[in-house]
Amino acid sequence: MISDRLFVYGTLMRGFDHPMARLLSANADFLGEAACRGRLYLVKHYPGLVLSDDPADIVFGELYRLHARDALLREFDMYEACGEGFAAPTEYVRKMLQITLGDGATGEAWTYIYNWPVTDLPRIASGRFLEA
Repeated sequence: MISDRLFVYGTLMRGFDHPMARLLSANADFLGEAACRGRLYLVKHYPGLVLSDDPADIVFGELYRLHARDALLREFDMYEACGEGFAAPTEYVRKMLQITLGDGATGEAWTYIYNWPVTDLPRIASGRFLEA
């Protein structure tokens, strides 16, 4: 089964006055705070998640269950400028990821992985975009 869950860690989280954040909150159920393994970098006014094998590298965000999965994922793919019609390498790629909820439950969810070099980007050591 293709997951209807989306893990967000940046401008799509609650509290952001952004049209895409509003689209998400209006068309998905907030399942709770969640985390995944990875490193967070400050790209511009938004973050980028890079996968990591180090258990100490944690990125914090929120987990949602999408109501109209395919339509919403298309919208978010457009917002993140990835998928069909965008020249490779795109800035982000949508991938399935292992996430852990606040209660310790684990599962899989879609998220957007930063796909460009991070060499010159500042790392958000806390793993929390809101603390950047």
